Amino acid sequence: MGGKCPHRNVKKRRYSHKTHRRDKFLVKGDDMVYDQLKKPDEEKKPLPVDEDLPGMGQYYCLHCDRYFANVAVRDEHFKTKRHKKRVKQMMGPAPHTQLDADIASGMGMPDNGPKLMSM
Repeated sequence: MGGKCPHRNVKKRRYSHKTHRRDKFLVKGDDMVYDQLKKPDEEKKPLPVDEDLPGMGQYYCLHCDRYFANVAVRDEHFKTKRHKKRVKQMMGPAPHTQLDADIASGMGMPDNGPKLMSM
């Protein structure tokens, strides 16, 4: 009758996989994606062909920073809730940067007051 709960250690196991740990470091930060989105269209370059990326690196979602294998998969991604939430987040105010965090913690540039004339 009793026994262990089958869902007891699911969360613990979920984040211990190698792919999850590796993907955590490959994702661009929100501030980098935000800056890329705010660039004018003239500065945006076509995607280079890269054999290591899915779909030769041609099918890319800029908001989510993801590559897709083909157009159909990318278009399905555009319809998902995760993508729509990400687009809404990127259209809002600018996300915090490392400089903001440093200033808030008191590690920013020192404020030495106004500069005095030196003779």
